[in-house]
Amino acid sequence: MKNNVRTSNDGGNYQKSGALAPVNNNKMKKNKMRMGSVGGGLSLQAFANAKAKNDGYNPALIKKQREFYKNAKCVNKYKKSQKQQNKEQDSSQSTRFVEGRSENREKGKKNYGNKMAYSLKEIYNKKREEEEKERMEKEAIFKARKEEKEKSEARRKDKREKMFKRTRSGQPIMKYRIEHLLQTIQGTKD
Repeated sequence: MKNNVRTSNDGGNYQKSGALAPVNNNKMKKNKMRMGSVGGGLSLQAFANAKAKNDGYNPALIKKQREFYKNAKCVNKYKKSQKQQNKEQDSSQSTRFVEGRSENREKGKKNYGNKMAYSLKEIYNKKREEEEKERMEKEAIFKARKEEKEKSEARRKDKREKMFKRTRSGQPIMKYRIEHLLQTIQGTKD
């Protein structure tokens, strides 16, 4: 196996030792200088200066602000689209109103409002009837399944009682067991 050494564009060496990991001598030197010659950690003065430094950089706060502005932007877009839709509806309603108005403006508005309310009421009633039909159908299906289940449970219970019947002395009655065996054999032949 060859021991290849490749260099990257940033000047770091890649050595083949299990996994490829960049070794950057400049960074290591900077870190040692920053942490002191021993490399045991920051000096007390450096630590105090780092803690006292308040540059206003808080990643969590920045993320919150970004999210807030993004949401505000979406809300503004939504409001603009709502206003535009309202304007379009108003213009279409006014054209409808102008086409079908009578001599009395108030009367025309009233009729249009009544028609609108009537159509909304109709839609509501239709929807309610459909929901009621669906509910009734589901109830009927549920009832049928429940009845079928009860019937099958009653049959099983009856069979079980017959299979476990015993004489006064405690011997099993074989008549029902043999009938059951015959039925199963005949059922498989058909």
